[in-house]
Amino acid sequence: MPGVKRSRDESENEEADQETETDRSTEEQSSSSEASDGEDSSELDEEECERRRGEFLSDLNELESQFSQLREQLYQERITQVQAKLEEVREETAPEYLGPLAELKEALKIRLEVTDILRDLRNQNVCSKHEAEVFASKAKLSGWHFIFKNEVDMLWDMIESELEEKIRRLEEDRNNVDVTSQVWAEQNLHRKHKRCIQGTNTSNELRRRKPTTVSGPYIVYMLRETDILEDWTAIKKALTASKRKSKFGKFSSSPRHVQEFVL
Repeated sequence: MPGVKRSRDESENEEADQETETDRSTEEQSSSSEASDGEDSSELDEEECERRRGEFLSDLNELESQFSQLREQLYQERITQVQAKLEEVREETAPEYLGPLAELKEALKIRLEVTDILRDLRNQNVCSKHEAEVFASKAKLSGWHFIFKNEVDMLWDMIESELEEKIRRLEEDRNNVDVTSQVWAEQNLHRKHKRCIQGTNTSNELRRRKPTTVSGPYIVYMLRETDILEDWTAIKKALTASKRKSKFGKFSSSPRHVQEFVL
């Protein structure tokens, strides 16, 4: 296989050498023909060259004038198109204007709907907050009223208890004064009576006392005088306390005084 490749390469190289030789021969022939043509062209007349040059210049000037005319015509057409488009935009009939305008109107409509919904929701939120504050203030006011009423009741009970205590002390002081005055008077009477009895006993020492006859029921007191006085003062205190309670019960049960005090 490598031998075949070498033979092929050699044949290709030989063909390339032959082609280069043929090219060289053709170039030599063409150069010789050009030299002969140049000699022929140099023999042309100068007037012919000037004529051709003038024709070329006239064609060039004509092309330039046509180009300027076409450019001016294109410019005028573009200006008329732009002015017509501006007029359509001013009259709001251009499709390039109507499409974005419709999109803007649709976006405006959507935004207005969203703002209306947002406004309604905010109004509902404000109303809910207002109702909650009103309810809270009413509940707080009712709580304060309940607390105030309880405090008024407690104050009324305290004042009533203080007044009852003062009245009880005054009654006790008065009873004590009455009891002491009565005891002092009874002691004086007892002393006088005792002195009288002692005088009669001394005069009637030798006489026998006759038994006294008592007709009807009688009570024999077997207590001492101090015990009798203590029982009597306790009974009197109980009576005064019951009277005082009945008076204060009537006064406290009347609702008019309570309402006036609360107001």
